Amino acid sequence: MSAKLSILLLLCFFSFPSIAQQKTKKELKAEQAEKKQKEIEELIDAKTFVFEAQKVTPQGGRLIILNDYTHFLKFYPDSTSCDLPFFGRAFNVAYNGDGGIKFEGKPEKIKVGKKSKNINFQATVKGQNDTYDLMFRIFYNGSATLSVNSNNRAPISYDGIIRAPEDKEQK
Repeated sequence: MSAKLSILLLLCFFSFPSIAQQKTKKELKAEQAEKKQKEIEELIDAKTFVFEAQKVTPQGGRLIILNDYTHFLKFYPDSTSCDLPFFGRAFNVAYNGDGGIKFEGKPEKIKVGKKSKNINFQATVKGQNDTYDLMFRIFYNGSATLSVNSNNRAPISYDGIIRAPEDKEQK
């Protein structure tokens, strides 16, 4: 009986360090969150990211869920392109126009404000027919909110995600 007990104690002794070295779910989750935060900070510092809209909230309207993932804003330090849907009131916009917020231009007046739980990112882009003020609130988990103000349209907000541009999306 004592031989069985000594073997059992010996097995427990050698398996204990491997058990003690395994990370808990909480530690793994914290490491993943920290890794995602660094990734988001690198994208914002480089001023190179893609915003994919998933939901839109027009001024005074209801939340609209976008089913397809073709609505985007690609932000680079020297150029920005945007193709987002627009639901709301438009002023001085041609009748029967494309109806969305579509532009390409160079970003100006870029401001970045980092906080403990998010990053505020602002820029102004002059398109062909309008000037757009872009205000992002980017959370460290990758989710983001984009508010767009322009001269010819009512303000509108989009909820979505921030990600790195893929190789085929590079300029």
